[in-house]
Amino acid sequence: MIDLMLFILIASFVSMSSKRPESYYSLDDFQKVKNIDTHTHHNSESMALADAAKASNFYLLTVSVDVPDYPSLEEQVRLALHQKAQNPDNIGFLSTISLKNWSDADWSMQEIERIKKTFDQGALGIKIWKNIGMTYLDENGQFIMANHPRLEPIFRFVQQEGKTLMAHLGEPRNCWLPIDEMTVNSDRSYFSRHPEYHMYLHPEFPSYEQQIDARDALLAKFPDLRFVGAHLGSLEWNVDELAMRLDRFPNMAVDMAARIGHLQFQSQQDRDRIRDFIIRYQDRLIYGTDLEISGEPDPEKVKSNAIATWQRDWKYLVSEEWMEAGDVNGKFQGLKLPKKVVDKIYYHNAVKWFQIDF
Repeated sequence: MIDLMLFILIASFVSMSSKRPESYYSLDDFQKVKNIDTHTHHNSESMALADAAKASNFYLLTVSVDVPDYPSLEEQVRLALHQKAQNPDNIGFLSTISLKNWSDADWSMQEIERIKKTFDQGALGIKIWKNIGMTYLDENGQFIMANHPRLEPIFRFVQQEGKTLMAHLGEPRNCWLPIDEMTVNSDRSYFSRHPEYHMYLHPEFPSYEQQIDARDALLAKFPDLRFVGAHLGSLEWNVDELAMRLDRFPNMAVDMAARIGHLQFQSQQDRDRIRDFIIRYQDRLIYGTDLEISGEPDPEKVKSNAIATWQRDWKYLVSEEWMEAGDVNGKFQGLKLPKKVVDKIYYHNAVKWFQIDF
C-alpha cells in the first residue's frame, strides 16, 4: 500500500513538472546573463568592441579570415593575441589557412605548421572562407572546392587536435539571383558593392548547389570533425533545407552571423515555422553577428553599433513585439523563445562547439 502511494506521488510530481509553464527572458535581462558572440573580426588594436562586450556581459570570438582587404594572416593573429592579452576573460580566437602557396608540394604541411603554432598560442580552431570554391584554382585550372583531397590533411589535423572547423563556404542563395530578386536588403547592398562575388554575373563559376554539395561531401568524409557552418551554413534561405543537413550531419552546428535578417524575412511569411525550427534544433544553433572593427575607429560609434546590434537580435529572439529592421522591408514579430532555448543559442552551444571557457 505504501509503495503504491509513493508511486502515485512520484507520478503526480512528474506530471506537474511536465506541465510547468515555460519561462522567458525580458528585454531588461539582456545584460544580466552571460552571452557569447562567436563571429567577430578584431582587425584593430582598439579595445572599443571588447569594451562593448564587457559592458554587455559578452564573450567574443575573433575570427581570422583570408580576405583580400584584411590584414595579413600573421597580423590578424597578432591582433587577436593583443586583444586576448588585454581581455583574457572576454576574447578568444580562431586562426585560418592560406592557399597562396597551393602549388608547393608540401603546402598542406606548411599550413599545418602554421595552424599548430596558433593552437599553441590558444586558438580554438580555424576558419576557412568562400575563396575556397569562389576564387582559387588548382593545378588543373579547376576551382578548389571544400572537398578537395589536398585539404584533407588539414581537416584531419584539426580533428585530431580536438579543435573546431568554422567554414564560410558559398554564399547566400541570393548571390545567384539578380539584385532585384534578392530577399533581404543586406544582400542587395553587399552584392551591389562586390560584383566580383555576385555569382549571377559569373555563370562560369561553380553553382550554389555545387558549393553546398562540396561542403556536404566534406562533412560526410569527416563525421567526427567538430564543424560550425558560418552564416547558417549558407542555407539561410530555407530552414527546411538547413534542417535536412542538421539531421544528416550530427557533427554540424551553424552560427547566425549576418543572417538573422533571413530568419526575420521568413518570419514575415510564417513565424511559427521559424520558431518551431529554432526550438527543434536548439542544440545546433549558435549566436554570432559578424561585427568588425578595423584601423583606428571612433570608439563610441563602435560601442553603440555593437550594443544596438546585440539588443536588436535579443529583442527578436526573446520578445513577441512587432519590430522593423534594416535587412527586411516591413514589420515582423519577435519569436519569444523559451529561456532554455535562448541560453543554448547564446551560451551553451558556443561553449560546446568551440570549447570556450567563459
